[in-house]
Amino acid sequence: MPIEHDATRPPIRFLDLDFSALSFDEVLADIRTRAASPRFSYIVTPNVDHVVKLKPSTPTKATDAFNAAYDAAALRLCDSRILRRLARSYRINLPLVAGSDLTAALFDEITAYERIAIIGGDATMLSQLRAAFPGPDYRQHIPPMGVLANDAAMDAIIAFIRSTRAPITLFAIGAPQSEICAHKCLLDGMSVGVGLCVGASIDFILGNRKRAPRWMQKTGLEWAFRLLAEPARLWRRYLIDGPRIFYLAAIWSRRNRTRADA
Repeated sequence: MPIEHDATRPPIRFLDLDFSALSFDEVLADIRTRAASPRFSYIVTPNVDHVVKLKPSTPTKATDAFNAAYDAAALRLCDSRILRRLARSYRINLPLVAGSDLTAALFDEITAYERIAIIGGDATMLSQLRAAFPGPDYRQHIPPMGVLANDAAMDAIIAFIRSTRAPITLFAIGAPQSEICAHKCLLDGMSVGVGLCVGASIDFILGNRKRAPRWMQKTGLEWAFRLLAEPARLWRRYLIDGPRIFYLAAIWSRRNRTRADA
């Protein structure tokens, strides 16, 4: 299935990924258009953690599926100031469209959508959303843990999204689960609207998790705030796995220079 892009705004290639060249407001307009579509598509938000997961030292079936999901996404939005600064060091300008900010902006105009489907979250999420953002008919499916290794659970997600027919589907079960589930919905060919892989964004807008202060976000230190807030869960992501991005960028740059010199 062909990857969709705005023909007048070609994607920006970095680290072997085609990043969207659309601005924040243009992405919001794109979501409105896709939400009304009878053909399902989905949007992913690459950050440092995602890029490292996409390029493991030893590929697995799951990483192959993650790469396939990324390849089939309608848009890949740069979700990381660190990734953006890294791209700038190679004279590549990636528009920053942070996933959490995008989700917040979407909920600012949520009454425009009749129905919202949510994959993930907990039993209190629907009541919180209805109180904070009344209007849409919220539908939620909470899959079990280990969904990637559970064919029945994956089939249940696809069936839920197919039957709900929501213009907006929010995948909130983390990477790579969200992206792979969205891809399987695309391959199923029976769903509508647009899917967004939103991570913890719903918890941020509901106040269940606290985001870093704006100054930390702007200076690229949001990772430090999150590490201090959840050290047991995030220490490996930020201190061991994350720094590998610089090695991957160096390899990518060297390979491109070799091709240019050939």
